[in-house]
Amino acid sequence: MKIIVLNGSPKGVTSTTLQYVRFIQVRFPQHEYQIVPIAHERDKILGDEGCFRQVLNDIRAADGVLWAFPVYSLLVHSHVKQFIERVFARNAQGAFAGKYAASLSTSIHFFDNIAHSYVHAICDDWDMRYVGAHSAWVYDLLGREGKEQLTRFAAGFLSAIDNQVATAKAFDPVVHRRFEYVPSPPRQKRPIGAKNLLILTDSEDEDGNVARMVHRFREGLEHAPEAVNLHQLAIRTACIGCFQCGADGLCAFRDLDDLHEFYTTRLAHADIVVMAGAIKDRYLSSRWKVYFDRGFFRPVIPWLPGKQVAFLVSGPLKQVPNLRQIFEGYTDFHQGNLVGIVTDECEDSPHIDRMLDGLAARLLTFAENGYVAPRTFLGVGSTKIFRDKTWGMLRPVFQEAYRYYRKHGMYDFPHSNIRHRAISLSGMLMTSIPPFRKRFFKVLDAHIVKSLQRAVAKEARKQRRKR
Repeated sequence: MKIIVLNGSPKGVTSTTLQYVRFIQVRFPQHEYQIVPIAHERDKILGDEGCFRQVLNDIRAADGVLWAFPVYSLLVHSHVKQFIERVFARNAQGAFAGKYAASLSTSIHFFDNIAHSYVHAICDDWDMRYVGAHSAWVYDLLGREGKEQLTRFAAGFLSAIDNQVATAKAFDPVVHRRFEYVPSPPRQKRPIGAKNLLILTDSEDEDGNVARMVHRFREGLEHAPEAVNLHQLAIRTACIGCFQCGADGLCAFRDLDDLHEFYTTRLAHADIVVMAGAIKDRYLSSRWKVYFDRGFFRPVIPWLPGKQVAFLVSGPLKQVPNLRQIFEGYTDFHQGNLVGIVTDECEDSPHIDRMLDGLAARLLTFAENGYVAPRTFLGVGSTKIFRDKTWGMLRPVFQEAYRYYRKHGMYDFPHSNIRHRAISLSGMLMTSIPPFRKRFFKVLDAHIVKSLQRAVAKEARKQRRKR
């Protein structure tokens, strides 16, 4: 069988992910493998129409397609996103239709589920037969278990092709409807005060819904904040995964384009951040992906601590729950407060006006009182993944992140609170006695509630004294 490997790493032959592909080639040498560097040779493949058509012809002649990629900023690399956009733009999905597909990634398991769901959904959109995903930790290939897991994954993929197994789609098609948002003038303009509000958009169509939502949002404020367009920022390149930033938090391209300065000044100084864009396939545009990827120069240090965050989206967001989770995960990891997401999918201009006004009011209120919602699993879990890796094997690479976590007391293991450790130890010893254990769990809920009731009562007394 012939397998096309779409290599999604910008590093080409020095890609970590590619070594996992090489291992599959060694274990299953009876098959033909053609590696297409869609990220590393993006300019050649997308810049030369003949080269792009050749890639499509090779895919048509293949029996299966293996998407192999490192996870970049909760998704595939921006160059892979551009390749996907080009397939849609050329209406070339037919080259992929009916092909068996699987996805293979390397990462530290930081939102790798979202990246695989995205690839799976694209395969469904292109009528491919998606049979599974393998998400490897970077060094899995060094151990016996990692090798065996990868071998079983590859065997399953190749067997599915050989036996022409039936597959089922997991994602419905995304249906875009034509709707022109026609805003009305706001009834009042809300004062921003001393708050710094930043709007970031990728709109290229001044008459499009994204531009109109941004304009209407700005009109509802007394002093219309600046709207920065990603297409007007000088961006020389996407992130190339060089990791030079890991030592000092400085991007290798900081003096060559605008993004490093934008992140460290305009974004860093904002109190409120509003990001606007249109859904393109199952994400925003590849321009947005470049922006998010390049923010990795401070790999795990949050960009949005204490900031109020909102998204203005044109397109059927309810049909793309994976994208909503990207918004939530990105904001939560970066310690911002996601106030809301306004879309035009309701197809009701007056209602969109009201949603924009309500969003502005909530953003300003929360910015004034400093509210940030407690972090969820998306933020807590993702932070601890990076924290643990920078404590261990990745410390030499992410030295700046290690210093940040240490400075903020986030290396809190083993637990340093002697009192809590003593209570836990004594509790474990006592609950090992069956009669005590039975009594303990019977009164546990009441004990927890009682402690919280004391806190409520204390606050009530405090409020009565104020009155």
